[in-house]
Amino acid sequence: MATEMNLGMTERLVPIHKEVSEMIREEISPLDEEYLRDVDVGDRWQHTARQTEILEGLKQKAKSRGLWNFWLTDSSSGFGLTTVEYAYLAEEMGKSHLAAEVFNCSAPDTGNMDVLERFGTNEQKEKWLKPLLEGEIRSAYLMTEPEIASSDATNISMSCQSDGDHYILNGEKWWSTGAGDPRCRIYIVMVASPDDERSRHQQHSMILVPADTPGLEVLRPMQVYGMDDAPHGHMHIRFTDVRVPASNIILGEGRGFEIAQGRLGPGRIHHCMRAIGQAERALEMLCKRSLDREAFGNKLAQLGGNYDIIANARMEIEMTRLLCLKAAWMMDQGDPRAAAPWISQIKVAAPLMALKVIDEAIQMHGAAGISQDFTLANAWKHVRTLRLADGPDAVHRRQVARWELKKHTQEKV
Repeated sequence: MATEMNLGMTERLVPIHKEVSEMIREEISPLDEEYLRDVDVGDRWQHTARQTEILEGLKQKAKSRGLWNFWLTDSSSGFGLTTVEYAYLAEEMGKSHLAAEVFNCSAPDTGNMDVLERFGTNEQKEKWLKPLLEGEIRSAYLMTEPEIASSDATNISMSCQSDGDHYILNGEKWWSTGAGDPRCRIYIVMVASPDDERSRHQQHSMILVPADTPGLEVLRPMQVYGMDDAPHGHMHIRFTDVRVPASNIILGEGRGFEIAQGRLGPGRIHHCMRAIGQAERALEMLCKRSLDREAFGNKLAQLGGNYDIIANARMEIEMTRLLCLKAAWMMDQGDPRAAAPWISQIKVAAPLMALKVIDEAIQMHGAAGISQDFTLANAWKHVRTLRLADGPDAVHRRQVARWELKKHTQEKV
């Protein structure tokens, strides 16, 4: 693989990016508000007929145009885009609530499909990967647990006991994003499978659990700043003597961390680039509002320090995008361990930057900015949550600091 760092759009990406950007701007974003408004019609945990019509109609358009499964980077079964190329598309998808799913590129499905694509057996791929690739079902990834500090994943304690040709699972998971969706059919679950003969990072496994397996109980949807994110949801789920076939284990016992490392790296990049897209959208709204409204005899843009706010937002977006693209390039070099500190950097930097820009846009809109009349409050909530998803800031800063200190000492840091 080439070692020359090229972070710009490639020739093959330009027309794809143009088509994706235009579809988001002209066909997807205009339907976001109507789709979200329908959540409060009837059962919040079921899609209304209109929501289904909107989403499935857009998905069929995207699929018919070949704008589908871009996330399958470096794969003959997808576009074969690099992580850098896909990052530009992820940014565009961040500008719309529906866009990622319309192109079958939404979390947590992309990470779960990536696991199955890389590590699944032929049987697992046929049963679960195939319908996920077609956008016929959704999935969830269950890792975090309520009784332990899940930021240290070696604490994961859900019991997974071998019983002949089955495993029996007991415990609780929460923040199971997407598990509330009625289309969610399969969970990938991180479990404890201890063995004294294996190392500390070989004590866990990943296993496939169908969502309709007996013994699963959805206790509640977790709320994010008082909102339940229906019909997608972040569910708290109890496992009581849940029996799954031994063939549902992914790659083998003790391989959980190995799988997670491959899953989380690209996923974090995708999250961060979508956050940049949200920041771009917020800056656009900020600028338009500052030019449309007047106070004290002047355009809002001309009041106080608003020129500085707008200029700083542009510069911070550009700097953060470059850092994200550098992390994506490092991932493309094929060494996840070398890419890890760069991914940790963007995982801290991108949400912080996006939160700042979104907050300034809210301020420019006044009280309307925190209301349901604009997307800004919802965007702030999602980006604030991103500072905890896939590892809190402190964990990633620790990794970056250790990487930096190791350059200057032979001692353990």
